[in-house]
Amino acid sequence: MLKPEMIAKLNEQITAEMYASNLYLQMSAWCEEQGLSGAAAFFRQHVPEELSHRDKFIDYLIECDAPVTVGAVAAPPTEFKNLVDMINKAFEHELKVTALINAMAEMALDFKDFNTFNMLQFFIAEQREEEVLFRGILDQVKLVAFKGETGEAMYLINQYLQRLATTHSH
Repeated sequence: MLKPEMIAKLNEQITAEMYASNLYLQMSAWCEEQGLSGAAAFFRQHVPEELSHRDKFIDYLIECDAPVTVGAVAAPPTEFKNLVDMINKAFEHELKVTALINAMAEMALDFKDFNTFNMLQFFIAEQREEEVLFRGILDQVKLVAFKGETGEAMYLINQYLQRLATTHSH
């Protein structure tokens, strides 16, 4: 039986995953508005992934006969200074999600809730993958000295993100 504190954290994560989905959808739309179809495809690809994460948390709570509470989802930002700013914000968001997942894993261990700890291993590995992915993108940004301005560097990063969208599946 899950402790009430763990149930609360798992339900909070459902809302966090919904926010992540909306964030990436908004980022994709912003990229489309800027004519960055490659970046738009990359961020759009993350939307169903975040929704599948939401569903995993819901399913786990149901399997544990625990109540599911879907909380209100804050609106994501709609404006970004430029593509680099947006990529940095996406990376910062993934770091926050990692912290949330790690805090739940720590709580599960504290409670000797090994089933929840085991379930969270998928998300721990997933967050490592996301951090590596976004660090790699930021490395490419640095490599081409892209600071957000239009021109060749923006074109190269947009093309790089397009390649990731077509080769990187979750």
